[in-house]
Amino acid sequence: MTDYRFSDEPPGEAEAADSPDELADATRDIADVPAVEVIGAAAVHLMSAAAVKCGLADDPGTETDLDEARKLITALAGLITAAAPDLSDSHARPLRDGLRTLQLAFREASAFPDPIGKGPGEKWTGPVT
Repeated sequence: MTDYRFSDEPPGEAEAADSPDELADATRDIADVPAVEVIGAAAVHLMSAAAVKCGLADDPGTETDLDEARKLITALAGLITAAAPDLSDSHARPLRDGLRTLQLAFREASAFPDPIGKGPGEKWTGPVT
């Protein structure tokens, strides 16, 4: 069985712990992590990956892949739309704003933009203009 844990330490720090007690102190069990944090972390990972695939990173010439970006944005839209009723507005609003920004970036990066309402995630969010 996989042991999922989140660490408060930067990547690599928890693995460098000298003893099991230090490792236990450096990590927290997923059962202790509030749902809003898990949802937010998943959304940020999807947003980051989609931004890179939309060409918004350091090397857009080699990193842009709009087919992959479409999948990531659609997944992000589904997650945010499904989770929003259970999140406070202060948590949901920045996620929706980031999603909208990605949807617009996708449209701008497309040589042949999708019709309004047919872009990635617009099935879940409605038309983005």
